[in-house]
Amino acid sequence: MKISVIGCGRWGTFIAYYLNSIGHDVTLYGRAGTEAMDRLLSERKNDYLTLPEKITLSTSLKETLTAPTIVISINSQGLRALFGEISEVGCGPRDYVLCMKGIEIGTCKRLSEIATECSAPGSRVAVWIGPGHVQEFLRGTPNCMVIDSTNDEYKRMLVDSFTSRLIRFYYGTDIIGNEIGAASKNVIGIAAGMLDGFDMSALKGALMARGTREIARLISAMGGQAMSAYGLCHLGDYEATVFSPYSHNRRYGEAFVRGEKFEGGLAEGYYTAEAMVQLQEKYGAELPICTAVYDILYKGANPMERLDLLFSRSIKNEF
Repeated sequence: MKISVIGCGRWGTFIAYYLNSIGHDVTLYGRAGTEAMDRLLSERKNDYLTLPEKITLSTSLKETLTAPTIVISINSQGLRALFGEISEVGCGPRDYVLCMKGIEIGTCKRLSEIATECSAPGSRVAVWIGPGHVQEFLRGTPNCMVIDSTNDEYKRMLVDSFTSRLIRFYYGTDIIGNEIGAASKNVIGIAAGMLDGFDMSALKGALMARGTREIARLISAMGGQAMSAYGLCHLGDYEATVFSPYSHNRRYGEAFVRGEKFEGGLAEGYYTAEAMVQLQEKYGAELPICTAVYDILYKGANPMERLDLLFSRSIKNEF
């Protein structure tokens, strides 16, 4: 299969590497002049891997879009702008695979909704989500992930084409629940990092239990299946997000409460926290953990006081 990957960050570069390793003809696109792409062009490597010569590197979006299947791995808030650029190039129908997790601030739209709305008529859209870090995959540690789409034929084709001994893909059956679950787990990851920063890691068990419950409520309110929150998109991704030393969101939360500089910039969960509060208002689903993270990051709430308030809420039945 001829595939182009848009996004030359850590995950996008690994995806290009992985898809090529299982037999696909891959082009990796990055913007000219960016540090990541310039290094790939000069050295064919980043801090994690070296790309084989058979992977084509391109800074031409027009050239990149000649592939029938386009995999996208960029910041979620930039997806609509990217499709604006794709439209300017004059790209016709394509098969898109979204390999990022987020919700658009302001519109509260899921990423597959944006892609479907902005792509050419006849395009097919799928999401690739689930646990796993580049560092672990490159050590040969396998994991399980999910591909979901409203188009069952397309979904099955991708699962069959992308599955290997390293990554086993499952067929998603609830694109609403899978996208919301995947995006929101990054907010829970920031909360987990804050607990680590205050040496309160023992509370992460309660955080996982209650976090999954509140996301299940939201998924149900949005018309998805509540049980999706307990699958690979959310609860199944907690080890990689809530505990792993490689978790960008967990490390961000820990650095934030310790007042330390975080070299990785803003974590994806930072943006998702604002979108989650907007979803709470829109659907009337109570999201206490997401709201606490939002209050700390956006409103300047005292982290220790706000987390203490979260865990000292009025006593009620667990279920």
